[in-house]
Amino acid sequence: MGSGYYAQLCAILRNHGCTLTRQAKGSHEIWYSPITKIPVTISVTVSSRHTANGILKQAGIDQKI
Repeated sequence: MGSGYYAQLCAILRNHGCTLTRQAKGSHEIWYSPITKIPVTISVTVSSRHTANGILKQAGIDQKI
């Protein structure tokens, strides 16, 4: 599966009610955030903490990794 911060990112997204919508192109996934009501794209290979925190911010989640 993923590497880096992917597992932590997925756990936080699920804890806040986000759901995996579909597999996107390459190593990306589309998640739906009920907080912002928009889809969020994440990479399975996210290896930067700053990128992971940016994804959480896009999803409307204040928590940081």
